[in-house]
Amino acid sequence: MKDNQPKIQDLLDIMARLRDPQSGCPWDRAQDFSTIAPYTIEEAYEVADAIQHGQMDELKDELGDLLFQVVFHARMAQEIDAFSFDDVVGAICDKMVRRHPHVFGRNGHETEELADAAAQTEAWELAKAKEREARGAQSLLDGVPRGMAELQRAVKLQKRAARVGFDWGSPQPVMEKFTEEALEMLEAMQSGSFEEMEDELGDLLFVVTNLARQLKIDPARALRRANAKFELRFRAVEEAAGSHAALERMELDEMEALWQEVKRRHREESADE
Repeated sequence: MKDNQPKIQDLLDIMARLRDPQSGCPWDRAQDFSTIAPYTIEEAYEVADAIQHGQMDELKDELGDLLFQVVFHARMAQEIDAFSFDDVVGAICDKMVRRHPHVFGRNGHETEELADAAAQTEAWELAKAKEREARGAQSLLDGVPRGMAELQRAVKLQKRAARVGFDWGSPQPVMEKFTEEALEMLEAMQSGSFEEMEDELGDLLFVVTNLARQLKIDPARALRRANAKFELRFRAVEEAAGSHAALERMELDEMEALWQEVKRRHREESADE
């Protein structure tokens, strides 16, 4: 690495300057943990989007933005004497060594053997559970972040419950439960009660998430694929119609005919690849 290449200290210095009470940026000085948190989540999604599209230049930039969020939070914590960026680095280093005894050993002893990645995942979750217990956790569900995307949170909650056998164990009973919940959704719709419909729709989504888990499918990834598919096909429908105005003048059955034609064409193109 060249001596004049930027280092993490350069970024820490920039952050300190931005937060300086006298000469810093008014916007940066006005922020706190709660106002910055949404930006942190947004940057994480932008990292994932760059990865999904295989855009390495964008990934580099988005990782920088995400790193800046970490530095921002660490700086605010340092200002109230809670912890510093070095403490953040030290904590993650300690955690990675502690949770990888098969790589680094445990308490100076030889490394432990693990059969495969699945065994490592199980060992990792066991280590996390022990750490939660040491911090006084009262429930298996303690520590599942309330701020994470709800699809992922549903999967996390289900996995935690599954550790003590509270789980269907296969997709078939989940599909049966889905049918049951779909009927309850219909009843709620017939009742006209918004509260009942919202409650039943939540149950339906929770079961769909459970089905994804049983099939070892990431529901968020599956939904991203569905979103991408819809976007691709709807853009093709717009193109086939000629303009937005033309779509607005069409009846629903005309648009549906265009949609089905687009689906047919895309399937044929996929089959030829």
